[in-house]
Amino acid sequence: MRLRIRHETIYRYARPVLFLEHRLLLSPRPRHDITVLSTRLSIAPGAMLDWREDVLDNLVATATFDAAAASLSILAEHEVEHRAAAYPLFRIAPAAHRYPFSYSPEDEALLAPGLMAPGQQTGDPVEAWTDSFLATAPRDTLQLLNALNAAIGGAIAYRVREEEGTQSPSRTLALASGSCRDIAALFVAVARRLGFAVRAVSGYLFDPGMAAGDVGATHAWAEIFLPEAGWVAFDPTQQRIGSAGLVATACGVDSASIVPIIGGFLGDRSDFLEMHADVTVVRCP
Repeated sequence: MRLRIRHETIYRYARPVLFLEHRLLLSPRPRHDITVLSTRLSIAPGAMLDWREDVLDNLVATATFDAAAASLSILAEHEVEHRAAAYPLFRIAPAAHRYPFSYSPEDEALLAPGLMAPGQQTGDPVEAWTDSFLATAPRDTLQLLNALNAAIGGAIAYRVREEEGTQSPSRTLALASGSCRDIAALFVAVARRLGFAVRAVSGYLFDPGMAAGDVGATHAWAEIFLPEAGWVAFDPTQQRIGSAGLVATACGVDSASIVPIIGGFLGDRSDFLEMHADVTVVRCP
């Protein structure tokens, strides 16, 4: 299916301010089930854009500004061809069918940032939750990860948070609630404690079951590397496995490294009035 994505973010200020550099991670990542057909980034006031790929092949745009203004508008528009299966089959290496398994030395060297370092156990609530989950979890790898996805999605209630940043996994457990980014961060922390190579992902969600005019949203989930199957998406917020309905714009070691827009301005804190984001993801006729 072909999806059209529109993501507009507007910042408003009490008076004209000078903008610092803004780092933008808003472009869809091409992959075997995603083809990027078109993409456009519009910024007002006008900005000079410097494009590059980072170490994880995220497409990063750095915007620099000359003029002061009382508002900043960043509009990203994309069309993609989305071919992810709703009910995928994952063919993982026979040696990885049973948990625990070991990554090959070659894979482990490349996956090191997504693995928990030896001796990193801390005795915090996340570790206790992980131990409790593992005590009754199946030992088939895919069944275990499916159970983990469902357990975290069932234990943590989704809620919209206006505060910036991501909650710590321990706080998300304590509150038993969080945004999709918070829930994904908890999944990442637990999966690493279990020995899996995992990365945080942000992007867009297409959900045809949402109300008309609200079909789509920014979203966060996780991906785990399984030998031969590659990076497999796990979305604990929706309690779903696979990339159906997901369009990734960035992946990283943690949620803090893949925030869609990072920037600032020169002025008093009181100059900032509000930020408004509007996202639509619709299926093209």
